[in-house]
Amino acid sequence: MSNLLLMHGINHAMFGKRDPTHYGSDSLADIEAKARAWGDDLNVQVSCFQSDIEGEFARAVHAAYEGDIDALVVNAGAWTHYSYGILDALLIFKDKGPIVEVHMSHVHNREPFRHQSVIAPACIGQISGFGVDSYHYGIQAAARALG
Repeated sequence: MSNLLLMHGINHAMFGKRDPTHYGSDSLADIEAKARAWGDDLNVQVSCFQSDIEGEFARAVHAAYEGDIDALVVNAGAWTHYSYGILDALLIFKDKGPIVEVHMSHVHNREPFRHQSVIAPACIGQISGFGVDSYHYGIQAAARALG
């Protein structure tokens, strides 16, 4: 069984309360429960992490690299658009396993600053605009990349 870490960035603890037009009504706990079930269907153990602190997020990537995590599915939130520190951490993990970038909202249909992903060079692909299903597709893509 492969191990996958689903990573949530800044403000994601507020899913279910934050801007339901873009992020739906599921809480972070709801999303994580669905992610674990999707992983079970694919024979992938899904662990979850969320932080509003950029350094903690980077340290979690480092721990994944040094630990038994085989792939990452990352929704870095706003850090996606400007955090070269998160990119650098992900580039370390990239040598170990696949990283899939996900977003619930369709970032290319939103404000221009959201169109740029500085973490994209570390990722095998980006999935956006499918609400909670973006996570499902991201987990599927990571599982396929693992073989």
